[in-house]
Amino acid sequence: MAWQPKLVGVPLKVQRFHMAACRYKARTGAEHLWLMRHLKDPFVKAAKVESYRCRSAFKLLEIDEKHHILRPGLRVLDCGAAPGAWSQVAVKRVNAAGADCSCPVGYVLGVDLLHIIPLEGATFLCPADVTDPGTRQRILELLPRRRADVILSDMAPNATGIRDLDHDRLISLCLTLVDMAVDILHPGGTLLCKTWVGRKSHLLQKRLTQEFRNIRVVKPEASRKESSEVYLLATQYRGGKGSMEQ
Repeated sequence: MAWQPKLVGVPLKVQRFHMAACRYKARTGAEHLWLMRHLKDPFVKAAKVESYRCRSAFKLLEIDEKHHILRPGLRVLDCGAAPGAWSQVAVKRVNAAGADCSCPVGYVLGVDLLHIIPLEGATFLCPADVTDPGTRQRILELLPRRRADVILSDMAPNATGIRDLDHDRLISLCLTLVDMAVDILHPGGTLLCKTWVGRKSHLLQKRLTQEFRNIRVVKPEASRKESSEVYLLATQYRGGKGSMEQ
């Protein structure tokens, strides 16, 4: 007869484990559904194949393919850069690692509150709060000639679950970037920022219209259809200091 483990005293433990498991499943049902969707996501699979740090890389890739905001030699400030997928795209597109000897070498500076694993061709300032005046000063010190040609932002506040509050906080972050542009962004420069459609979207768009000559609302294929996420692409910055280098 095959060996059987002794089960003395086990039934009570099994019952307790079963009850705990049921409570665990009840608490994490939404997370479980998210995980299943995440694993089936074609952009998640493609990110693994192409060695991008996360699926969001394809949002920037698509936007750049359509609107050509990145090119060799440009200086890029990537706000909310963790885990570094947008910086990966930017490094390649602006030739920040000098991979193409026939093209100008650009520069990529990523900033985030979270730690970011080092990336060849990029400089990361982390942990750092991009809204903090001290961080802004450090950004200017790190940027070549103290200016950026492109500001990217895929950042978002920590979600509270209260839709209007989360929307308001993200709009506030985006407006902070617009305020920063006067010291960081060259005239003729570009700002691309993520936002969520909501009651204050028009305030951000109005402000961008005042500061930039062209404004577009874009929703890349990699943005989930059910999400209120969109990107505001503002080009040809009116203000700033100095002149846009070609």
